[in-house]
Amino acid sequence: WSPEQIAGWIKCTHPNDEHFQVSTETIYRSLFIQARGALKKELLQHLRTQRRMRKPKKSGLKGKGLGDIADTVSIRERPASVEDRALPGHWEGDLISGSKNSHIVTLVERQTRYVVLAKVDNKDTETVIKALIKQAHHLPGELYQSLTWDRGKELADHKKFTMATDIKVYFCDPQSPWQRGSNENTNGLLRQYFPKGTDLSVHSQSKLNAVAKQLNNRPRKTLN
Repeated sequence: WSPEQIAGWIKCTHPNDEHFQVSTETIYRSLFIQARGALKKELLQHLRTQRRMRKPKKSGLKGKGLGDIADTVSIRERPASVEDRALPGHWEGDLISGSKNSHIVTLVERQTRYVVLAKVDNKDTETVIKALIKQAHHLPGELYQSLTWDRGKELADHKKFTMATDIKVYFCDPQSPWQRGSNENTNGLLRQYFPKGTDLSVHSQSKLNAVAKQLNNRPRKTLN
């Protein structure tokens, strides 16, 4: 758990006793001050980002793999009920990549932030669509009604996915990762388990399920 999750959970479990409460900043300060001494290496192993100093996050843009995909439906045509997260069943998806052309499909449900991960052998559209169809069949139809993706070519065959599942697909604007904010945030969290530059193909589907379960059982500030 992150310091913010720890502080939030303690506040929920001991709402009327300030002696049991601690602020996020206090946790961070204690970690980073101690990290100057002998405990540095030991503590860094438990920090999600492995950083020695606190610094603000930088916004990034993904410009790779963008291309023209036939018959796309823009995110701007997505119904308001999807946009305001009023009902469950609307998902955001993407790939995270590793060395040796390895990839993992990441899916996040917009209302509950529920995470699903899927193993794929490569990122060609046939492989990715097949994995998405398989995952879709694990859920009741009312809990999987739409999918929002970026413009990566791995979803070039999105019409096949919709025909097989009756799930509508919406595409983000080019270089606009914030339009899938829940998914982008989750992909950042997943780097704690699957660091950049490592071979993601070594992880079994069982391992991916275990990681998703751990993420799904953590306290969430946004869900109170």
